[in-house]
Amino acid sequence: MSVFIDPSKIERRELAPGITLRIMWGEKVMMSMVEIAPRAVLLPHTHPHEQAGLVLEGNFEFTIGEEIRDLGPGDAYVIPGGVEHSLVGSDGWALALDIFSPPREEYKS
Repeated sequence: MSVFIDPSKIERRELAPGITLRIMWGEKVMMSMVEIAPRAVLLPHTHPHEQAGLVLEGNFEFTIGEEIRDLGPGDAYVIPGGVEHSLVGSDGWALALDIFSPPREEYKS
């Protein structure tokens, strides 16, 4: 990856139906622009990576552990490694920035 990145030139990767990622990474950190279609669902899952994020546009319901929140622009979250989380899109499109540490090797391919 280059030092300067134009996310619009990165090929989208489908994470789940209606949820796509544009992924960028360095040696110790990874970012992904997450596009969430209306009513898209990301099923509950875990991973060992720490994850933080910021909602840039739109709204969605996010569950982290046992806590459920409706998030909108400017809302942020931090998910410790190993904690189950899931997402349900709202009636409109949403965009979030996710950050992972360490980078997720399976996302680099």
